Amino acid sequence: MKAMILNGSSKDDKALADIHAVVVEELSSIGWETESFVLNEMKITYCVGCFECWVKTPGECRFKDDGREIARQFIQNDLAIYLTPVTFGGYSAQLKKALDRAICVVSPFFMKVNGEVHHKKRYDKYPRMLGLGVMPKEDKQSERIFTTLVKRNSINMHSPAQKAAVIMRDQDTDTIRQEIRTCFSQLGVSR
Repeated sequence: MKAMILNGSSKDDKALADIHAVVVEELSSIGWETESFVLNEMKITYCVGCFECWVKTPGECRFKDDGREIARQFIQNDLAIYLTPVTFGGYSAQLKKALDRAICVVSPFFMKVNGEVHHKKRYDKYPRMLGLGVMPKEDKQSERIFTTLVKRNSINMHSPAQKAAVIMRDQDTDTIRQEIRTCFSQLGVSR
């Protein structure tokens, strides 16, 4: 089984780097192959909304940068993990930019899902999604917005299962490890 981690941290963010390491350790301990993308170290152009990835070169963005590889890996993995500082309830700018570029993994055509309009699938298989938001202190409103955002994004990306969790920057490693294990268990991520 394969997982990808999209790390939306800023440079020198020790708390997110430590959480990232725990996620990798936990996946490795159950035999999962993991590929990490530290987004602030990558060249990812902003999506310009040209729709070429939908109609001219289906599934592939016109920009030849790291954003292409992220979209390619997204569809080839069993689990996509979004690791991000929570910013006003949302993703970091780096993660949002990468996710915008991954729009090419869905079709430009629409379908109804539970009475809502969403993009149709482009591929047969999509990864489970785990959103791990990191905050400096408890903020119930931001937590609620973040978990809702992960859930809504997972519907549009046809994820067969999703989970979101918020971790406080000052939590100890054992607590973080247990939270990650709980998330994995709820997603059916196992050996």
